[in-house]
Amino acid sequence: MRRARGAWRVAGRVARFALEVARLRAGRGAALRAPRVLAALAVVTLAVAACTSQPPYEERVHVVRAGETLYSIAFQHGVDQRDLARWNGINNPDRILVGQRLRLTPPGGSASAKAEATKRAPAASKQNDAAAGKTVGASASKSGTTGSATQSPSTQPALPNLPPPQWAWPVDGQVVTRFGSHDGIGTGVGIGGRAGEPVHAAAAGRVVYAGGGLVGYGQLVIIKHNETYLTAYGYNSELLVKQGEDVARGQTIASMGLGPERQPRLHFEIRRNGVPVDPLQFFPGR
Repeated sequence: MRRARGAWRVAGRVARFALEVARLRAGRGAALRAPRVLAALAVVTLAVAACTSQPPYEERVHVVRAGETLYSIAFQHGVDQRDLARWNGINNPDRILVGQRLRLTPPGGSASAKAEATKRAPAASKQNDAAAGKTVGASASKSGTTGSATQSPSTQPALPNLPPPQWAWPVDGQVVTRFGSHDGIGTGVGIGGRAGEPVHAAAAGRVVYAGGGLVGYGQLVIIKHNETYLTAYGYNSELLVKQGEDVARGQTIASMGLGPERQPRLHFEIRRNGVPVDPLQFFPGR
């Protein structure tokens, strides 16, 4: 903040100096080329001041609600569930409590978050090879901080780089919204069809979330296929699987519901280490 105030003071002095020079030279009938340059410098300095006056980094926190799991919270905030567990000292992803406060960034602030996102190296990791997170059923005795131990960002384990499973198209329909679209949820694709139509698992895996707790997704199913890949199926009218259930490729897991504009639609996502990727890269014929 001190640097920001200093930049503003310098900008003001430059601007005043430029105006004074402009008056003097204009009175002599000279061109105003030099004052224009100084005025441009003042504008640049003001822009720098605006950039340096951003509010300080604030730690992002999620307060656990009933029905949430570590997987659904990580999915909601676009982070990998292993990172979320490590940042909060959680050794067992099945044990999170209602009212528990989970940090959504690594200890150390925004710089650590950027470093963590850019320095990940693919490798096999079995640190968090736990089964699907169980639905929260108990309230925290105190709504305080999370687990007692957190790892330093410099000691973060490398994320796995497992190959994708053999995918199957989840519903008999065509793509109506593409990845990145502003029509609906841009982190996946929208697939049209008929209301009540069966929705199938795109690959074998385990259901790590089944419920309606994520705003904007309707009734949602999240399936973990391996340590790298998850899929998500939103806008369902009915869920036919439960959390913790193992499913086979092509198994019916839900019934299609209504998406934006009350039109039958399935929202389908593939996430790699917590990051949404375009599903169509795995379905070139679509």
